[in-house]
Amino acid sequence: MLSNKVSLMLLLGAGVVLSGCSRQVSYQEEVLPILRTSCFSCHVAGEGAQNAGLILNSYSSMMAGTKMGPVVVPGSAASSTLYLVISHNVDPKIQMPPHHDDKMAQGQGEPLSMEQIDTIKLWIDQGAKNN
Repeated sequence: MLSNKVSLMLLLGAGVVLSGCSRQVSYQEEVLPILRTSCFSCHVAGEGAQNAGLILNSYSSMMAGTKMGPVVVPGSAASSTLYLVISHNVDPKIQMPPHHDDKMAQGQGEPLSMEQIDTIKLWIDQGAKNN
């Protein structure tokens, strides 16, 4: 039988290994390119952003949110409007990017891939850092 010290060391070592499994998502290298490709056509200063008041082409603008409040709650994707609207957890009329039949006919928007949604979710849950 293992001694208590050896058992404790194995347990602590396993915790270090498991905590190292979650990769750190980079805003600059992973999140910003998704936003640039899928969101900037409507959510940059001077474009369609006047409707929603959300500008996504800079970290500070995105974190400022809209006149109704923040769209990103660092540490909680489940509380972040940005995540909710891209992950199809809201009424289809307000899902983003707009990809309903009428929008598709106008050449607007494709839904984000599950990988893209998961990347943004993980980034928010990790604290939505400007890294």
